[in-house]
Amino acid sequence: MTDISASAPASSTNALLVLLKARTFIALILVVVFFSIFAPNFLSAANMVIMSKHVALNAFLAIGMTFVIISGGIDLSVGSIVGLCGMVAGYLLLNGIDLGLGWSIQFNTLEICLMVCVVGVFIGAINAFLITRLNVAPFIATLGTLYVARGAAMLSSDGRTFPNLNGNADYGSDTFRFIGSGDVLGIPVSIWMLIAVGLIAAYIATRTPLGRFIYAVGGNERAAGLSGVKVNQVKFFVYMFSGLCAALVGIIISSQLVAAHPATGNTFELNAIAAAVLGGTSMAGGRGRIGGTIVGAFVIGVLSDGLVMMGVSSFWQTVIKGLVIIAAVVIDQAQERVQARVALQQQAAIS
Repeated sequence: MTDISASAPASSTNALLVLLKARTFIALILVVVFFSIFAPNFLSAANMVIMSKHVALNAFLAIGMTFVIISGGIDLSVGSIVGLCGMVAGYLLLNGIDLGLGWSIQFNTLEICLMVCVVGVFIGAINAFLITRLNVAPFIATLGTLYVARGAAMLSSDGRTFPNLNGNADYGSDTFRFIGSGDVLGIPVSIWMLIAVGLIAAYIATRTPLGRFIYAVGGNERAAGLSGVKVNQVKFFVYMFSGLCAALVGIIISSQLVAAHPATGNTFELNAIAAAVLGGTSMAGGRGRIGGTIVGAFVIGVLSDGLVMMGVSSFWQTVIKGLVIIAAVVIDQAQERVQARVALQQQAAIS
């Protein structure tokens, strides 16, 4: 005979768990509906294009951050890597590499982008080296790298902007602007880049042994190591991938603005963390989804642009983003408790 009193609480708990798992989609729907009502022209085609570009920048960083957080780490340096990589791109476009005696090497757009990506990956490798070889805590290691990268960006131009990054047709670098301002089939290039990176990241996370190793390291690093997972190599990958994503953002921003400024990317790491956590990535490690992170990036992007269109002070925008991060972590912990309760109820039902 079925115990109705026991099944009712179980069904309500399951329903609550479904709502918690769908919280990112619910939040996205709510913010879109809110701003479509209170922000003028929020749903206009022009604003959708601009907003999609902003979302793409946050989503790139959030995808890299998701891998790092799933592995049990954190990367506070991504915003500074964005600024430094943008400055590297600007310097190479304007000056190339000076060999002395009036000689220099100039590069085309593809070569510049590859060199900038190498810089981002290299900084990610430095983070991983500090964490795995020197046993520095991820928070401290990436905080130090944040300051070093920001300082290097400032030193590269004495704090000045690299302007007029139009490139030179003679060297094949005049197509640099297309990355940030061009479109293919009516869709901005940055969105196509995001789709490609998102699909690659999702494939790695769900279809490859490396993806399973990342989750295993974040779930229980010691157990993963004992089972044969090369923990240090996994950490090198996630931090290098995060650096690569930051480098892509630096390229896109400098291309969009046709200029590079060393302060670019300031506090971008906070938006990336917020998007990842809001998308269901656990700060404790071992749990998260790339798809959820991208939806979380849309929530943060829509929230930021909507507040600007409503004329909300930038100070209040910072306060609201902080509250979003806190709420996301609280809800994530609530989800873990509800999942544990559901598991206990299922065991009780079986027994």
